[in-house]
Amino acid sequence: MLKALRSSISLHQPRFTTHSHSTSRHGIKFNSPLHGVLRAALGFQNPRSAHRVFFCSDSSDKSGADAVAAVEEAESAAIVPAAIKKPDDFLTVLALPLPHRPLFPGFYMPIYVKDPKLLAALVESRKRQAPYAGAFLVKDEPGSETTSTDAEKNIYELKGKDLLNRLHEVGTLAQITSIQGDQVVLIGHRRLRITEMVSDDPLTVKVDHLKDSPYNKDDDVIKATSFEVITTLRDVLKTSSLWRDHVQTYNQHIGDFNYPRLADFGAAISGSNKLQCQQVLEELDVYKRLRLSLELLKKEMEIHKIQESIAKAIEEKISTEQRRYLLNEQYKAIKKELGLETDDKTALTDKFRDRIDPNKEKIPPHVLQVIEEELKKLQLLEASSSEFNVTRNYLDWLTALPWGNYSDENFDVLRAQQVLDEDHYGLSDVKERILEFIAVGKLRGTSQGKIICLSGPPGVGKTSIGRSIARALNRNFYRFSVGGLSDVAEIKGHRRTYIGAMPGKMVQCLKSVGTANPLVLIDEIDKLGRGHAGDPASAMLELLDPEQNANFLDHYLDVPIDLSKVLFVCTANVIETIPGPLLDRMEIIPIAGYITDEKMHIARDYLEKNTRDACGVKPEQVDLTDAALLSLIENYCREAGVRSLQKQIEKIYRKIALHLVRQGAQNEPSGSESESTQDATESKEIEEAEVVETNVSTDVKDNEPTEKVLVDEKNLADYVGKPVFHAERMYDQTPLGVVMGLAWTAMGGSTLYIETTQVEQGEGKGALHLTGQLGDVMKESAQIAHTVARAILAVKDHDNPFFANSKVHLHVPAGATPKDGPSAGCTMITSLLSLAMNKHVKKDLAMTGEVTLTGRVLPIGGVKEKTIAARRSGVKTIIFPLANKRDFDELAPNVKEGLDVHFVDDYNQIFDLAFESEK
Repeated sequence: MLKALRSSISLHQPRFTTHSHSTSRHGIKFNSPLHGVLRAALGFQNPRSAHRVFFCSDSSDKSGADAVAAVEEAESAAIVPAAIKKPDDFLTVLALPLPHRPLFPGFYMPIYVKDPKLLAALVESRKRQAPYAGAFLVKDEPGSETTSTDAEKNIYELKGKDLLNRLHEVGTLAQITSIQGDQVVLIGHRRLRITEMVSDDPLTVKVDHLKDSPYNKDDDVIKATSFEVITTLRDVLKTSSLWRDHVQTYNQHIGDFNYPRLADFGAAISGSNKLQCQQVLEELDVYKRLRLSLELLKKEMEIHKIQESIAKAIEEKISTEQRRYLLNEQYKAIKKELGLETDDKTALTDKFRDRIDPNKEKIPPHVLQVIEEELKKLQLLEASSSEFNVTRNYLDWLTALPWGNYSDENFDVLRAQQVLDEDHYGLSDVKERILEFIAVGKLRGTSQGKIICLSGPPGVGKTSIGRSIARALNRNFYRFSVGGLSDVAEIKGHRRTYIGAMPGKMVQCLKSVGTANPLVLIDEIDKLGRGHAGDPASAMLELLDPEQNANFLDHYLDVPIDLSKVLFVCTANVIETIPGPLLDRMEIIPIAGYITDEKMHIARDYLEKNTRDACGVKPEQVDLTDAALLSLIENYCREAGVRSLQKQIEKIYRKIALHLVRQGAQNEPSGSESESTQDATESKEIEEAEVVETNVSTDVKDNEPTEKVLVDEKNLADYVGKPVFHAERMYDQTPLGVVMGLAWTAMGGSTLYIETTQVEQGEGKGALHLTGQLGDVMKESAQIAHTVARAILAVKDHDNPFFANSKVHLHVPAGATPKDGPSAGCTMITSLLSLAMNKHVKKDLAMTGEVTLTGRVLPIGGVKEKTIAARRSGVKTIIFPLANKRDFDELAPNVKEGLDVHFVDDYNQIFDLAFESEK
C-alpha cells in the first residue's frame, strides 16, 4: 500500500532534493515564532541536523526519478550566480506554458519543452546570464474531453496570440536552473501578471511583479487561521508517513517562514486540481489565501479518511473470508481424521459405486470394466482440472443408465384390449397389431422390441395412441420429435472431447424412464432435416434396425447399449418422404381417418366428455343433440382427423359456460347501486361482443329447477358461426363432359370433378387444352386419356369425327389447389367420351384409377380414404381397379355399407358402367 501511495504521490505531489545547509537561502535563521509553532505541532527535529529540501510541482508525464536527478544536478551548480541581475529587473520574459499544475514560489518543477524555438531561446537567455522565464498555467479548452497528453500536444501547436489566450494571466517568475535535452528545471520566485505580448514566436510577454497585500502579523484571525492550517497539516501527516518525511525538512530552505509561504506550502502539497491551485496562486490577500489553502487541506483530509475507510472495509472482508476458509479447511481435516467425512473424490466414488452395486451382476462385463477404469482415473486426477469434470460427468451418465433393469410387462390380452378401447375408438388395425405383439410375448415368455410406423393425416390420434399402447403394455413412455432435426449428434451424441458434450436422445431416454424396455415414440419421422452436421435419417438406421440396435453405440458413452427390448413407435403423415432404407426397417400401419359414424362415436364418448369436464359444466346443464353433432361434423369438420372437431366442441362449451355464469350472476341478489351499474355495463359489453341464442328447458329434480342449455341443429350457428363447408356434390345430375373422380390428400380423401367442354370446331382442329394447376403426372394422364378416348370412340362410334375436328378444354376445379397423382386417367377418359358422344354418365357415380394406352386399369392407393370421401358425398356407385379389391375387402363393414362397388381391369368395363343408363 505504501508503494502504491508513493507512486500516486509521485505523479501529483511536489518533488524535492536535499542539501546540507543550516540556514535559509537568504541566510536567515529559522527562529521566527511561526517556525517554533510549526516545529512543535509537526514534531520537527533540530533544523541543523536536517538537510535542505527543494520542492517542485510536477508538470510532466515522465518518471519522477528523471526529474529528481535533474533537480539534484541543478542544485550542484550555483542557483543564482553573483553576476546575474536581480529578479525585480526582469519585466519582459519568455512565457512557458504549464499544462498540469501551477508553479508556486520556492518550489522546483521539471518541464519538457517540445518547441525547438522556445528551447533555443531558453538556452540563449541562460547564456546571457538572464536565466528567468514566466511560468503560466494553461487554461482548459472549453467543451473538450481530451486527455492530458493530447492537451499538452495541442498546446505546443499554438503560437502567438492563440497561445496567449490559453494562458492564465497570473503566473510565477521561474529561474532556469538546468537544461538537459528538452527537460528544463525551474524554481519559482515570485508572482507575475501578464500585461501585453511583445513577440509571438517564441511567445514573449511584459509582466508586472505582484506583491502580497499588506497584513497585520498580529491579527488574531490570521493567527487562528494559520494555526488551523498547521493543525490540519498535522492530521494529514498522520495519515501518510511519506508526507511527514517530506515536510520535516521543508522549513530548512524556506527562509522567513511567514503566513504567505505557509498558505503556498499547504496548497502545493495538496492533491487538488490545477484550477483550485491557480486560485490560490492568484490570491494576493494573505488571509483569503490561508482560507483557500485550508479548504484544500480539509478536502485532502476527507479524501484520505474515505480512502482509509474503504481500505479498512476491504481488509476486514478479506480477512473474514480468509478466516472462514481456514476454519472450513481445518473443520474438513478434523472430520476426515475422525472418519466422519471423506474428501470430494472419495465421496463421488462412493456415490457411483452405490449406484452400480445393487445391479452389478446385470451390468455387461465390458461396461463394468470401463466404469472401474474411470473410477481409478478419477482418484488420480486433481479436482480443479478440466479432465476431472469430464470424467465425473461421464461416470454420472454411465452409472445412471438402467443396465438390465426391465419393467414387468402386461401379457393380459383382455386387459390390453380394454385399455386401448378406453382411450381410442376405432383404429382396429393398430389395436390388432398390439394385441398380436402381446400374444407373441406371452407364448415366448419374453418380448422383443419392434419398430412400428403409424402413417396417416393429422388429427387421427397417431401420437396419443402411442401413450395408450405404453399403458396397455405396462411400459414407461418417452416421446421425442425429430421434425426438422438436422444434427446427427441429437441421435448419436457428441464426442466427450467437445465442451458441453451430451449423449444422444436414446441415452437421455433410458436415464429418464429408468428401465431398459420403454416405449419410445419418435414423432414426425417423415420431417427429418438434413444440414451441415450430417444426415439424421442415416443415423436412425442403426437405431431402428432390429439386427443392429442390440449393440447401439452412442458417441458420448462409447460403449454398446442393448436397445433390442425397446418398442419403437414412429409417426408420419406421408411415408413417401421417408428414405427407403429407413422405411424398410419399419412396419407400416396406415391410419386412413374416420368416417362420419366413427366421428360421432368419438365426439360423444370422448371429446364431449373431456371438454365438458375441462370447462366445469355438469352433464345435466347441457343437451348437445346428435343432429347438432352430425351437422358439426359434415359442415364444419370434414378433415380425416378429429382435431378440428375437438376445437369446435370446445368453442361450444366455452360459450355455454359464459351463458351459465352470466345467468348465475343475474340471479344473485344485487349489491350497491354502483356495483349493479358496473355489472350491467359488463353484461352489455359481453352481449355486444357475441350473442348466443340458447333454448333453455327446465327439469325438476329433487324439487330444484335446473336450467339446461339445448344445442341443436337450428341454433348451432350461434355457437360456431356459419358453416365452413358446403356439399361437395356440385351437381345432382352431372352435365355432359363432367365426371366425379376420387382423390387422396394429406388431410384424407376428397371428391374431384373433371370437366371438359368444346372450345372450337373445324376441320383438322383437334387439340387438348388443360387448366386447373395440374402436376406433370396429371398432364401426362390427360394426354394419355385423350389418346385412349379417341381410340375407344373410333370403336364405339367410328363415324364420329369429334376429336379430329374439335379443340377440347379439360379443367379440374379449385384451380388454386395444386393437383397431381396417377389416379385420374379413367375419370378423364370418361369425361372426354361423355362430351364426344353427347351422353350423360350414370347418376351418383364416382371412379378412380389410371389407364394405360391399351386400356388396362392400374391399381391406386388410398382406397379407404377415397371410399370415405364417396360416402360423405352421397355417392352410391364406385369404380375401383380390380387389383384394389383386397384393400377394399379389408375395410370395416360400416365403411362399405350401402355402397355398390365395381372392380374393373379394362376401361371397356368402365364404359359399360358409366353409360349404361343411356342404353
